[in-house]
Amino acid sequence: MMINSRPMKHLMPSVPRRDLVMAALPALLMLAPEAHAYLDPSTGSMILSAIIGVFATIGLALKTYWYKFKRLFSRPKPGAGGGQGSPGDAQSGTPASPDPAPGPGTRAP
Repeated sequence: MMINSRPMKHLMPSVPRRDLVMAALPALLMLAPEAHAYLDPSTGSMILSAIIGVFATIGLALKTYWYKFKRLFSRPKPGAGGGQGSPGDAQSGTPASPDPAPGPGTRAP
């Protein structure tokens, strides 16, 4: 006796998954039980504050990492030394700092 090794796919009608979901979703929504709960105004404002906080956190994280990402691929501007110049640097506008005072046990020049 020989067993048919072909899959049984040819016996079942082909139904796209999207159509199956669209048919099952209304049925599942109609079968949902009623919720006997009460949300007072303070609970609603707490939920709203949490949602606003999540969006603010996501926005700050995106901003932070956007600038880090942008800095990774940008070239430094000519003449920009990162805001720190050497003593007496004419471009940064900082005057030369005087030599530190001699400590104990050293001679003054």
